[in-house]
Amino acid sequence: MTITKERKTQTVEKFKTHEGDTGSAEVQIALLTQRIEELTKHFDTHSKDFHSRIGLMKLVSQRKNLLSYLRKKDATRYSKLIKALDLRK
Repeated sequence: MTITKERKTQTVEKFKTHEGDTGSAEVQIALLTQRIEELTKHFDTHSKDFHSRIGLMKLVSQRKNLLSYLRKKDATRYSKLIKALDLRK
């Protein structure tokens, strides 16, 4: 259920906005999306894991808030990120 260090590093490298960037909205949204995808796969086999489902809902809410912040701040960065992550907005 956790993201490996290599995969996390690759994601940060792909979505960073400047050198040394690990905390921009794009990077945070990409990492949250990875964690959400991992948890969704987990629920295919563990459908009654309700505690993890609550954690999933928290992650989705956090990603939603970051996406709305990015949309207000810079619409072009938002649309580029949505296309790169293949989200449906």
